[in-house]
Amino acid sequence: MNRTERLYKICRLLRQAGRMRFGDLQAELEVSKATLKRDLEYLRSRMQVPIVWSRDDGCYRLLEPDPQHATQHELPGMWFSAAEIHALLTMQQLLSDLDVGAVLTPHLSPLIDRLKILLGDADQPTAQLRQRVRIVSLARRPVEPRHFQHLGMALMQRQRVRMVYAARSTDLQTEREVSPQRLVH
Repeated sequence: MNRTERLYKICRLLRQAGRMRFGDLQAELEVSKATLKRDLEYLRSRMQVPIVWSRDDGCYRLLEPDPQHATQHELPGMWFSAAEIHALLTMQQLLSDLDVGAVLTPHLSPLIDRLKILLGDADQPTAQLRQRVRIVSLARRPVEPRHFQHLGMALMQRQRVRMVYAARSTDLQTEREVSPQRLVH
């Protein structure tokens, strides 16, 4: 059983049983103590599942939904890899640069906050990405998406890139090796 299946199963078991002891959850999932602790912590901190430990009966349970909001917590249907989250945050940055009147920003803020939570506090590449990638729409020339993607990956991985450069004035081609510092499209 992979991690995603385990996370869904933990929520399902707690919802069905109401409350479960740690050992029972561990036996049901057939995982180590450390794995179950990591999964429970991930569900609480990253997925914001209201799992609580009750000292009175020594069990885990889901917190009852707030009567004012009356919605049962559900795990999201879409799961993103770290690279996909980076891509979404980059797109948000690009949109915010184009969103002069701040029309979209208030509507996108909850999604952006959620994506940052999924990446966790230790994720420094997101902040670096926002500082290091700019898209300027004035007088831009057509660029193959594969080139942009290749250079973007080199930028994020701090790798050097070997390329053939054609001077616009003389049409002379030279081979260069560069270290991308900032990508402007």
